[in-house]
Amino acid sequence: MIIIGVDYHPSFQTIAFLMEETGEYGEQELNHSDGEAERFYRELKGRGVSVRVGMEATGHARWFERLLAELGFELWIGDPAEIKTKRVRKQKTDREDARLMLKLLRENRFPKIWVPSPENRDLRQLLWHRHRLVQMRTRIMNQLQAVAMNEGYRWKKKLFSEKGRALLEKLSLAPWASRRGKELLELLDQLDPKIEELTAAVATMMDRLGAPLKVRQERLGHSDPRITQTIYTHVASEDSRRVAAQLGEAVWGILDANGRKKENGSGLEHPKPLFLN
Repeated sequence: MIIIGVDYHPSFQTIAFLMEETGEYGEQELNHSDGEAERFYRELKGRGVSVRVGMEATGHARWFERLLAELGFELWIGDPAEIKTKRVRKQKTDREDARLMLKLLRENRFPKIWVPSPENRDLRQLLWHRHRLVQMRTRIMNQLQAVAMNEGYRWKKKLFSEKGRALLEKLSLAPWASRRGKELLELLDQLDPKIEELTAAVATMMDRLGAPLKVRQERLGHSDPRITQTIYTHVASEDSRRVAAQLGEAVWGILDANGRKKENGSGLEHPKPLFLN
């Protein structure tokens, strides 16, 4: 087996590796943009050797994780805080970090952490995407409130009713202020159906998870539980049941592949796991 300690950066990685059978040791810097890193690992695959790679948890490494999974190599992700406590030298360099990764792997002291599956990560994208769109909509609504208040109208939530919308469209504004108001309303019209679609997807999954109505209402930000119950709860197909089970595993880790609660599951008493409001 070849054990590789990696100090990962977005544009390159520094590695320290050891071949256990021969004792061969080496260090190398591999660029990402020109494909040097990918060629290196594919060549190892061509040699038919087992490979274990260790690196700190970091961002912008999804492509690298997919590559190692495709090649059938082991990838251990380490807890950065734990790894920091194991550094002996105060001087921190790329080579020193790669050597430390290798040393921890060899000595069985590598602080490996759990990593969600690609499917679970994709489900988290649903939640994050909705969260970001809701933030965008809130900023647009705040700007429209400011436009109305500058004209002497303080309608709060009523501003976004049918009557309030008519008021906004009839305001007599200067040319650029008028354009701003018009385009903000257009952006709002584009965001609303996208958020509704994502909300329905999240609500359906929460329903399949068995979340109590009160919990679903709070997470989706509904003032009336009847909205949650009548509009955002749908009969789930086999595919949505499977996806809901994956979401449960990704967020709470409580359901099996059939959507049933695991024996050792923690239920839905866990604090808010991800942003839904």
